[in-house]
Amino acid sequence: MITIALTKGRIEKDTVKILAEAGFDMSFMADKGRNLIFFDKAQDLRFLLVKAPDVATYVEHGIADLGVVGSDVLYEHPGSYLEMLDLNIGLCKFAVASIPSYDPLDHKRKKIATKYPNIATDYFRSKDEDVEIVSIQGSVEIAPVIGLTDAIVDIVETGNTLVANGLVEFEDIIRVSSRLIANSASIKKNPEIMTLIGRLEAVVGNEEVAFNG
Repeated sequence: MITIALTKGRIEKDTVKILAEAGFDMSFMADKGRNLIFFDKAQDLRFLLVKAPDVATYVEHGIADLGVVGSDVLYEHPGSYLEMLDLNIGLCKFAVASIPSYDPLDHKRKKIATKYPNIATDYFRSKDEDVEIVSIQGSVEIAPVIGLTDAIVDIVETGNTLVANGLVEFEDIIRVSSRLIANSASIKKNPEIMTLIGRLEAVVGNEEVAFNG
């Protein structure tokens, strides 16, 4: 049996659509209730519906053979899994944003609020800028407005939340999309996994779609 961990929430619907187009019976998702484990017995598949960070954990530890998760999770929490396909869904990006008076060219030591400290640190380090990272678990948008930090690093999809809070996007960092990841040991043990991946690739192709949010 092949186990696939799916991210519940924002990308769930699009992921199910891709799987259905690839010929998998996803009818159980129409009335899933509170269930988190589902089976397609005809094709010997088991699906786990879990939170995004847990997808990578289950794949890394071999509980799931494959997983679908946003690349934001993979960038922030790199691990020992194989990235197989860009599914071109859940498109967004990481960006630096702040109040209009913010000057990204001012090389004073900045305070940056974010839920993604590794991504933020790596980005500013790549620019040879030393910043102080302030970890925020809730809405980061208010941090520069109230003077807690100079700017934020966050995921931007439509940009509407930034505008609503009086913020301006200053710098794009990296594109984000949903990826299919695999456990390397699983692929070596079960050749059917590569066949499954091929079916998904036939649906999504392997061309990267630009995001202009």
